[in-house]
Order: sequence, then C-alpha cells, then structure tokens
Amino acid sequence: MFHCFQGNSLLFLPNVLKVYLENGQTKAFKFNKSTTVKDIVLTLKEKLSIRCIEHFALVLEQQYNITKLLLNAYIVVQKKDSHDYRCLFRVCFIPRDPMDLLQDDPVAFEYLFQQSLLHSQRPNGPPAG
Repeated sequence: MFHCFQGNSLLFLPNVLKVYLENGQTKAFKFNKSTTVKDIVLTLKEKLSIRCIEHFALVLEQQYNITKLLLNAYIVVQKKDSHDYRCLFRVCFIPRDPMDLLQDDPVAFEYLFQQSLLHSQRPNGPPAG
C-alpha cells in the first residue's frame, strides 16, 4: 500500500504524489489506500515507453540529506514531514552490460545515461521542484 500525509514536495495535492524524473520533469499520480508502488512504476513504464522496467525503482529522498530509501511494492510511506521528501524515479539496478540495455530498450538506456550525466554534475540528484 502507498499512503502519504499532505506536504509541499512529496504530495502535489492531497492524495496526489509528485514523482521527479531525471530530465527535470515531474509526473503526478492520484493514489488511495490500495495504490502500490508497483502500480506507480508500471504507470511510469507505460507513460515513458520503457520496456526494461526491472532496472527502475521509486526512491524516497530526504531533501538536504544524502539519504535515499528504495521503495518496493509493499512499503508503506507514512511521514508527517512529507515536505522534506521527494519521490524520484531512478535506474537503481544497473545492467551488467549497458550495451545490452541499449539494444533491448533505447529509452531506458537514455534515461540511465541522463541520470549518470546529471549525477556526475550534481551528486545529490535532480534539482528540487
């Protein structure tokens, strides 16, 4: 289940989660008590035309801190201070051979490339909202 309290960065509006992408864009997702992280990841897969979704995950980042928490399909997020957190869509499971990813899913490869490039410039991730 995916449940969050209202806040400025994690929640866009009540029951709407804001997910930050590596290209600086955000995607908003309505959620309820039965929404899972897996639901959001699969929706992102479809919206971004990603085929190799097994390399991706949602990550909960505490702003002003290097701590990042990997979210899986069963985690419950309940933070009273949700304005201190951002939800990121990231490549977390790097393929053994990136060339295989390029051949299998050029969109996922481009996302990984963008993420790597941005993190070589900004080690703490995408800019805040």
